[in-house]
Amino acid sequence: MWRRMSGSLVLVASLLLSQWTMAQSDFPSQPITIIVPYAPGGTTDVLGRALAASMGKQLKQSVIVENKAGAGGTLGVVEMLRTKPDGYRLTLVPVSVFRQPYVQKTAYDPLRDLTYIASFSAYDFILAVAADSPFKSVKDVVEQARRQKDSVDFGTPGKFTGNQVAMAMLGRTAGVRFVHLPYKGDSEATTALLGGHVKTIVSTNGVLTFMESGKVRALAVAAETRPPAFAQVPTFREAGYDVVVPSPLGLAGPRDLPLPIVQKLDAAVRAALDDPEMQRVIKTYGVRTDYRNHQAYTEFARKNFEAEKSIVQSLDLND
Repeated sequence: MWRRMSGSLVLVASLLLSQWTMAQSDFPSQPITIIVPYAPGGTTDVLGRALAASMGKQLKQSVIVENKAGAGGTLGVVEMLRTKPDGYRLTLVPVSVFRQPYVQKTAYDPLRDLTYIASFSAYDFILAVAADSPFKSVKDVVEQARRQKDSVDFGTPGKFTGNQVAMAMLGRTAGVRFVHLPYKGDSEATTALLGGHVKTIVSTNGVLTFMESGKVRALAVAAETRPPAFAQVPTFREAGYDVVVPSPLGLAGPRDLPLPIVQKLDAAVRAALDDPEMQRVIKTYGVRTDYRNHQAYTEFARKNFEAEKSIVQSLDLND
């Protein structure tokens, strides 16, 4: 009897394993959802939608975008805690995901709870003002903050984002304080700037279209060197302030995502970067491609999580 029971258990386990293997080989057999952890209209949202459309072509399956704004761009990662590891629900991962655990209690562990699929782009952080602003340079902004306490505010797409880090670094370097006004996304912050509700913003590459239309003036970019799309904009270092904030953007799923599925998704991300429509969006928004495969992106996540600790310890991001 025991032998018959053991044989039955082995048979059931074999059938389950066979079904699971078949599900992986048939992936994807239904629509995939990618969470964009910011409001619609911003750079991350535009990139996410372009990536979804291009991946859909590669995978021959619909890829849907779902916006979940708030919590500094980490709501997509929190969603992964409740997601089955089957590849049908994924999230974009901004660098703030690695920073958040050091500034407040989080439900997730960025190394334990995610499977890193691939990174695909890097955007920049740009300090900008409205075209009619009296600020013509970073120095003007710093001097105003020095003359009058709390007289210079800045909008960002959320607390603890790289946008806020850039301005916090400027404040520390210059020895002044700026007032942070967090919004739900780049688009909302830019609207507030154009409406006169905030004096400055730190935006990502979506500000490029407003620069080209003459509505916004960029004062500095927080990059090592001037990105091609912002060739006429000085870096903060060129302006005399040591502010550099790298920001690659990638795609991740829940923990324990099977390797065959990860490899299919990774290949789709890589192929998407060669899609003419994806290239058009990248060029329009002045974003740089920054591809890392599954292994390289996983290693980047580990190193960046360690690096964020010292960044947070040196800055006050709770203002």
